[in-house]
Amino acid sequence: MPIPYLRKLTGKDRSQQANRHLAYFLSFIAGAINAGGFLAVGQYTSHMSGIVSSMADNLALGSIGLMLASLASLLAFLAGAMSSALLINWGRRQALHAEYALPLMLEAALLLLFGLLGGNLEGHKWLFVPITVILLCYIMGLQNAIITKISKAEIRTTHITGMVTDIGIELGKLLYWNRIKPSQDQPDVLGDRDKLRLLTTLVSLFFSGGLIGAMGFKQVGFIATAPLAATLMCLAIVPIYDDFLKFRRKA
Repeated sequence: MPIPYLRKLTGKDRSQQANRHLAYFLSFIAGAINAGGFLAVGQYTSHMSGIVSSMADNLALGSIGLMLASLASLLAFLAGAMSSALLINWGRRQALHAEYALPLMLEAALLLLFGLLGGNLEGHKWLFVPITVILLCYIMGLQNAIITKISKAEIRTTHITGMVTDIGIELGKLLYWNRIKPSQDQPDVLGDRDKLRLLTTLVSLFFSGGLIGAMGFKQVGFIATAPLAATLMCLAIVPIYDDFLKFRRKA
């Protein structure tokens, strides 16, 4: 990818087009992580609704251990989102080009760590499976908060339930039959086609990423995380290098 494109994609100077293109990349990666993680540990790690529901179910059934495991997953997702906000706001206060690239680079490093942990799952499942689930939940929280901060909460890359709901709303508005002569206080109901295209693309990319991630994990195992981590590093490296050059000139 050309360097100017990468600089616009993850640099501090934002545009709507850059936000959407970054969301496309991250939605694909989120789908791949979520599906690959399920094959690894038997749990989807971006689905906080399910995790909170499982907490309630297990508490009602008296399975305190399972309830605490779900609570740990929820707190890990929360910690990931908090970490993303901390890094972005710190980078903003330091006037860094890489205010959004820093959490992406952290995500890439954690994905590589996930790949390393995977090699120990078979022999030490009692220890490494819970750690891996917590790590993946942290990564999902970290990533979702990045694009949420960048887009001012207009775009998310892991919250498929919300996106599918919004697609349904827009389709309902598109199919709505307006009267031939609406009154002045009741304007026509019109669907937002641009928003519909965006949401449909994000959901499609999440599905595609899930398919590729699951197939990659099935074929080559945990090494399938390496291309995802490399992609994130490519997305983040240009603004980080720009900051390196800036501080080197000041030194």
